[in-house]
Amino acid sequence: MMAIHPTALVDPKANLDSTVEVGAYAIIGPHVSIGAGTKIAAHVVIDGHTTIGKDNHFHSFSSIGGPPQDKKYAGEVTYLEIGDRNLIREFCTFNCGTVQDRGITRVGSDNWFLAYVHIAHDCTVGNHTIFSNNAALAGHVEIGDWVIMSGFSAVHQFCKIGPHAFVGMNTSLTQDVPPFVLLSGNPAQAHGVNLEGLKRRGFSRDQLNAIRQSYKLIYKSGLTLEESKAALDEQMLSLGADAAAQVKLMRDFLDASTRGIVR
Repeated sequence: MMAIHPTALVDPKANLDSTVEVGAYAIIGPHVSIGAGTKIAAHVVIDGHTTIGKDNHFHSFSSIGGPPQDKKYAGEVTYLEIGDRNLIREFCTFNCGTVQDRGITRVGSDNWFLAYVHIAHDCTVGNHTIFSNNAALAGHVEIGDWVIMSGFSAVHQFCKIGPHAFVGMNTSLTQDVPPFVLLSGNPAQAHGVNLEGLKRRGFSRDQLNAIRQSYKLIYKSGLTLEESKAALDEQMLSLGADAAAQVKLMRDFLDASTRGIVR
């Protein structure tokens, strides 16, 4: 049976699975849908047109599904979508999207969001990410799978961070971060490949060597960005399929970047 504390305010129009737990003084709005096994701790607020998957855990004082912090917002119906098995710690804020963009903020599955993390309107966050305390995304940011955002890191609007990147503590990002890159500082600077993270995730020696060589072509060769792209294309011709796929991920990211990469 659904376990709802008697002091919680759950709108009768909200759609909660029968296994959802709702703590004391939590507030859940009428357009909220919450999947099986999700736990809502005391004093959490979930509002807006928000859809939440299964087995998530929201800790106290999180504010989820609030309107976007955008002066252009005029009360339009926009959305927040959260996947499965996410951990959301105290005082996190996730906002709905805006009609000026896709109209939806999306958060994937198996992510950890530690205290005071902010996910702004129209952001897309992948799977298996870690956001340490006070990490913050401005609007329209895209975060790939397995990205780690260290404490007090911040990302400017419309930036993209590729899969498996590692962003160090207190880093301020105003440009895109290619996959696999480890960086830190204010302004941000690249400091190599996130090798430890890749090893933990089972990347092979051939894949790691290919990624390291790609990083050198982009950051250490003295080539222009266009020359680096051509060098990556040539590199892929000499690699096996698994290693070439990682180089292609970096190569495609360079083409997709709209703000330029940290370099």
